[in-house]
Amino acid sequence: MSPVSQRPSATPHRRLFATAALLIGSSLLMGCQAVLFGSLNATTGKTDVVVQRDVVFDPAYQLALDVYRLPGTARAPVVLFFYGGSWKSGKRQWYRWAAEALARRGVVVVIPDYRKWPQVRLDGFMQDAARAVAWTHAHAGDYGGDPASLFVMGHSAGAHIGALLATDAHWLNAVGMKPRDLAGFIGLAGPYDFLPLKDPDFIDMFGSTHETQLRSQPVHYVNGDEPPMLLMQGTTDKIVWPRNATSLAAALRHENEPVELKLYPDIGHFAILFAMSRPLRSKAPVLDDTINFIRQYAQHVQPESAASAASAVAH
Repeated sequence: MSPVSQRPSATPHRRLFATAALLIGSSLLMGCQAVLFGSLNATTGKTDVVVQRDVVFDPAYQLALDVYRLPGTARAPVVLFFYGGSWKSGKRQWYRWAAEALARRGVVVVIPDYRKWPQVRLDGFMQDAARAVAWTHAHAGDYGGDPASLFVMGHSAGAHIGALLATDAHWLNAVGMKPRDLAGFIGLAGPYDFLPLKDPDFIDMFGSTHETQLRSQPVHYVNGDEPPMLLMQGTTDKIVWPRNATSLAAALRHENEPVELKLYPDIGHFAILFAMSRPLRSKAPVLDDTINFIRQYAQHVQPESAASAASAVAH
């Protein structure tokens, strides 16, 4: 993550992101994600974004989601965001700051929880994700969203989940949908082509044989029936290597599928996520690139309202 000024005149917002840069490696590895993401949420302050919390989308497993939008939103593009955490950890509440950054740009944002390893394996969290897509598609209009402009987005393991939904039709078929029902997929530092597996946890998640592990690889399913994709990747990512994004982009191009590959120099695995907030936007314009992609492929694009534009500048 790029240096952030520590001068006495620096804003609390910028000082907090400098602290986050120092803590990010140790915090995430030591299981202190809640503290770090709580600090990020604290930077949002008072906001005009409306939030519907704890909306149950899967009563069988009591899985819930949160919906973020600006007041008066109508027929807006919808982003269903899956968070990362190695398929092992994470909570939707930690990502309020990211959801509000998108919502201020006129997008309806939905962040669901999903079951994680070791409670479930690939089939479990993918089934949860597919049900979240089906719920969002069915209820987007209730929150001012346009179901015809539903984008799936994710970071790290969440990007993997989203990419698998967009490539392997099996998951969405089970809920009466198909990948082309998505307006697009937006991936931040996603693992899309990561065999062979060596970590025992991942082998338990995805299978012990090459054949079973292939089920977890989005690149394996590209066949020319995918929605448009935006793949964003930092070149210095040492957790999910950039070849994952370049490999998936190559497979999509081979099938003449629309794909944009954004490689940000000197950006790592977590910095690309935090670039959705103001201090890093100049180095990795993740938020602007996301909004431009959404506006390109949304079915009904309204001019960005004065309120949302002003809110975006202010934050």
